[in-house]
Amino acid sequence: MRILLVEDNDALADGLSAILRGTGHAVDVVHDGTSADAVTATESFDLVILDLTLPEMDGLEVLRAMRARQNRAAVLILTARGTPEEKVRGLDLGADDYMIKPFDISEFEARVRMLLRRQAGLRSSAVSFGGVDLDLTSRTFSADGVPLDIPARELGLLEILFLRAGKVVSKEAIMQSLAAFDDDLSANAIEQYVSRLRKRLAPHGLTVRTARGIGYYLDKVVVAG
Repeated sequence: MRILLVEDNDALADGLSAILRGTGHAVDVVHDGTSADAVTATESFDLVILDLTLPEMDGLEVLRAMRARQNRAAVLILTARGTPEEKVRGLDLGADDYMIKPFDISEFEARVRMLLRRQAGLRSSAVSFGGVDLDLTSRTFSADGVPLDIPARELGLLEILFLRAGKVVSKEAIMQSLAAFDDDLSANAIEQYVSRLRKRLAPHGLTVRTARGIGYYLDKVVVAG
């Protein structure tokens, strides 16, 4: 999943982005409201973690502009501004959740998982397709109870396809979800990840099929006879 972190405190931004990247997410960081407004107008994110007291443009104005553009990314407000009036205003403007600094990291991680799960249209953290199971809490795949050893980028690709099983996902959407600003991710690299993923999934009755000229989708392998 791709996450935008909008935080003007460099130390906090570095710490939170490291935590999120450590769980396999593509994370972009900006430090002021004007940059956040520009980025959300041109890039797609699954989740925006938004401070309110920002240089150049207040976080609530960033949120207002996002929703005015029909931007449907989930938004978690993360701020020291915690009066009931501020909370109501943020939620009324379209935030999905609101946390007050200082906060507990484990609760922060749980809320991020909840919002990403909701964004994917899921109520449970356990998802199954064919003979493979995905635990969204730990972001691990398993087959018959045995964890699958999948490198980070391939795991990210499988998660994207798994959450949309049977539906075609365009190469552009995959690249947006997997790559942060400073990543060099090409269409050829995606093809390599797909090829490796097919080999890993073959023993478990799943494959990644190509919708020529469009993208890829996860499918079950039908065994003849």
